[in-house]
Amino acid sequence: MWGSIISEWASLLLRWLHVVAAIAWIGSSFYFIALDLSLKPRNDLPDGVQGEAWQVHGGGFYRIMKYLVAPTQMPDELTWFKWEAYTTWLSGFALMVVVYYLEADLFLVDKSILDLTPFQAGLFSFFSLALAWLLYEAACRTGLAQRELPFAIGGYLFLVALTYAFTHVLSGRGAFNQIAAIIGTIMVANVFTLIIPNQKKIVAALVAGQAPDPKLGKTSKERSVHNNYLTLPVVVLMISNHYPLLYATKFNWIIVAIILALGPVIRHFFNERHAGRQSPWWVWGVAAIGVIAILFLSAAGPREVKTGALSAPVTVANVEEIVMSRCSMCHAAEPVWAGIVTAPKGILLDAPEHIQRNIRLIGRVAAWSNAMPPGNVTEMTSEERAILAAYIEQAR
Repeated sequence: MWGSIISEWASLLLRWLHVVAAIAWIGSSFYFIALDLSLKPRNDLPDGVQGEAWQVHGGGFYRIMKYLVAPTQMPDELTWFKWEAYTTWLSGFALMVVVYYLEADLFLVDKSILDLTPFQAGLFSFFSLALAWLLYEAACRTGLAQRELPFAIGGYLFLVALTYAFTHVLSGRGAFNQIAAIIGTIMVANVFTLIIPNQKKIVAALVAGQAPDPKLGKTSKERSVHNNYLTLPVVVLMISNHYPLLYATKFNWIIVAIILALGPVIRHFFNERHAGRQSPWWVWGVAAIGVIAILFLSAAGPREVKTGALSAPVTVANVEEIVMSRCSMCHAAEPVWAGIVTAPKGILLDAPEHIQRNIRLIGRVAAWSNAMPPGNVTEMTSEERAILAAYIEQAR
């Protein structure tokens, strides 16, 4: 009991910290991108200043200037923006350990996809996380990132290929979380391994009375732009574990491919507006088409779906038998599944009236998707899912 309670509270506190840190990081990142794009050159600016921006907030006016490389003299006080990013990753990885690694049999493994032990699944997740970042870093350091369009297309195809592979190794939920963790790791590593170190080199050069290397700022800006275009997809993927029709359906990897494309397209709209250029309104047409495509793909049902007519008419008794045998060991007033002391999300399915009250939710997670049982630990069959779907359809 205490192990379950501690795990639940650790998950809550880590998720809280993760969300707050991510808000701070993404907010400052979006702000500085918008600021950078909105800077205007003036004749009366100090030497080395690229441009300035006037802003109003909280009843006061702000005049902000950006030096192309660095000022000639170090200021007495300098604010660094880094711990928002570090805290986001550290809390996110800790949350990943608590939820996905320590409970891999429920959330990371789906034996109908691949029969992995929890240890094997955790090992695969960790090493694929590290390998994907190393491949990205190698591509950037060899100069490929300087060719923006080919690099963007190659990076997109790389992430889609990873997603396809993950959905054939891990559970749908685990696969979505894994690709999100990889993108988040790349973004934080950009800050930790390049952006902040380059900034420290610039500061060190100023302190030593030397002229900083302009390439340091240019390379940092390149990685910052990568982070800017990756932000929206990673946010959607991180919250997708609450939406089984996304991660637990037949074409889940194609849904990720669309999300990975729509995020940068939407960011392009705002970047163009911040830069004072003509707004690319076509973006919202593309976004609408993408969302509609996801809607239809999410309606395709689970990967293993039974086709054709059922062998016998579906009855209430059929449904109750399936739910009682596959779901009620966890969703009960007194769960009997090891490590679960209260019904997940307070949903009870241990009596006919409880089943009828939650029948549409059952359909969403167990008939139109295979999100439940998690990892299909109770081995619900495709025919049983079809029976649930048929019953809900005829009960409308």
